[in-house]
Amino acid sequence: MVLQPNSLSIRKMLVQIAIVGGSLAGLFAATLLAGDGHKVAIYERSVHGLEGRGAGLLGRRDTFAVLRAAGCEHVARVGVVARERIVFDHAGSTVDSEMPPQIQIPWDYLYRTFRNQVSNGSYVLGRRVDRVRQDGDQVVVVFDDGGVERADLAIGADGIASVVRVSVDGSGAANTYAGYVGWRGLLPERSLPAVAAGKLLERFAYFRMPRSHVIGFLVPGPRGETEVGARRYNWVWYRPAPGPAERDAALTDSDGHVHPYSLPPGAVSDRARAALTEDAERLLPRPFADAIKATDRPFVQGVFDYETENMVSGRIALAGDAAFVVRPHTGMGIAKAAGDAMSLRKHLLSKPAVEALQSYRNERAPLGAAIAASGRELGAQLS
Repeated sequence: MVLQPNSLSIRKMLVQIAIVGGSLAGLFAATLLAGDGHKVAIYERSVHGLEGRGAGLLGRRDTFAVLRAAGCEHVARVGVVARERIVFDHAGSTVDSEMPPQIQIPWDYLYRTFRNQVSNGSYVLGRRVDRVRQDGDQVVVVFDDGGVERADLAIGADGIASVVRVSVDGSGAANTYAGYVGWRGLLPERSLPAVAAGKLLERFAYFRMPRSHVIGFLVPGPRGETEVGARRYNWVWYRPAPGPAERDAALTDSDGHVHPYSLPPGAVSDRARAALTEDAERLLPRPFADAIKATDRPFVQGVFDYETENMVSGRIALAGDAAFVVRPHTGMGIAKAAGDAMSLRKHLLSKPAVEALQSYRNERAPLGAAIAASGRELGAQLS
């Protein structure tokens, strides 16, 4: 349901909102809140923006709901639907099964759509926030260059590496490593060898082995293409990396630099890619091994946990992965961010700012904790 704001109440309660983080959690919130008349500014630390950094995501109820609320329903039609599941066993044979239709939406198309909803003047690139603090009935956003901006509210939508968390949960607000990583790939479907394409395309594919599993599915092309031949194949291979040394080895780029959370496409060294391909040929069913071998630019995602203790402190709130880092097996990270944005909007429509944030916290914190618990359960056999 699209919320219809009461114009009188909006005029009385319009506020200035600083959003730290310009990925989907920040864009969802900015789009809905600016649409209600609030003055919104997003501060994104990246200099060049975030387009092209995501892969495919599963369509979920809250994702579709935020599309409706933002008037972007067309994005829901830019997806690839899988109606069949293929499960490989250890002998390499397969078990086919029907499943409810499952739509896969391209992250980059979703990001681009919402980025276009926010004016360039309200989306500030290259502004790295150092900290956020409260000052009476305002918040102060302090940048690493010493500059400051003031607002009525601040929303920390700055993801797994959130700096806003400290203002809400204190200095101990650190992520916990889960003991494994996800190797990922996204390649044009035409790059799949013929045998692999015959097994994998049009299906949700899965293979499990001790402490590891691999999944794969089709997603649209980078600009939402859904025609056969223009789509992309998305795969994820979860692999154990139990200690700090193994984790750091997986997250070391081609220049020898260790990244704290992930390696983007193009950063994986030739040596690491060759080892990945060799392991895939030794351990995985042939279709998956062929897909991995055909991927020129794999990337790596460390798997971490974080649960906010408070979610809100006065005029500062956390949203998305800044509040709850949930394991990717849930398929709920983007939907959770969408739900956070809609909840913020709902409560700011009807309550004064500080009271609205408390109501937001009361609604969303239990849901975030439940999703995080589900993710830990799903990932228990991998660590």
